[in-house]
Amino acid sequence: MTVVRYALRVGVVLACLSGVGAGVAAPARAAAAGFATELSGLPTEFTAGDGVETVSAVVSRRDGGCVKVRWSMVLTVQGLRLDQVRMDRVEETGLFPLEIRTEGSTARLTDRQLDPGTLCPGRTVTARYRVAFAEDVTRGSVTLAAEAYDPQSRLLARQAATREVIGAGADATPPGAVPTPDEPSADPTDEPLEPAGVDEEAEPSEEVVAEVPPAAGGRPVSSSGGFGVVQAAFLLGALLLSLGVGLLLRLRHLTRTADDGGPGPGLDFERAVPPQRGWGLLRR
Repeated sequence: MTVVRYALRVGVVLACLSGVGAGVAAPARAAAAGFATELSGLPTEFTAGDGVETVSAVVSRRDGGCVKVRWSMVLTVQGLRLDQVRMDRVEETGLFPLEIRTEGSTARLTDRQLDPGTLCPGRTVTARYRVAFAEDVTRGSVTLAAEAYDPQSRLLARQAATREVIGAGADATPPGAVPTPDEPSADPTDEPLEPAGVDEEAEPSEEVVAEVPPAAGGRPVSSSGGFGVVQAAFLLGALLLSLGVGLLLRLRHLTRTADDGGPGPGLDFERAVPPQRGWGLLRR
């Protein structure tokens, strides 16, 4: 019975540890309702090599108290490459530092610092982005999804829009074609790409997958993704869970063997000592 109790305790501890790992890996859930985000300044379509367009993301709050905001812009391309897109986050003081992560045809640009503004009921916080496309783009599309997070990385609101990108020498939008409408605000409980957690006062994390240095004409969004904290947490949880299950099965097997009359765990068989051959009488 002592072995069974010990096994149960070990199993509970390992299960708790695996649950903690899964909790770390879970994406940030949305905060309370009452927030809304919208994109403004979007053209009907982008023209490659035709200068820089300025797009704004605006978040508002209907009720509650005041909160600081961290912006994250998710950019997805189709029919073109990420290195053919240039995007900068700008404020009145100049370029705003970003942490950039890429995965396939999607890039996430997350503010390294909280937005200078404060979001309160009846007030808004705005983030501005400068977007440009390389001249060698012929035709494609780009989807911009603006996400506002609180300092604890909880999603407040999200808004996305898709626009066509055409080359400077390409034909205009075909007659009768209707521009892709903005996507409705996604439910905050959706699970978008996880933004990189950045402490407000901390130095830039070494886990940054890719960072493009600031440039006067914008920054190309192109890098390769990497193994991050989410994957490591999942692997840790799975490893702990498998170790716990293996230990429970092993202890259960040993306990059954002991109950059936076999040697208990850690006990050796006592070997019978063979009889010694007696010495005969010595004859003179």
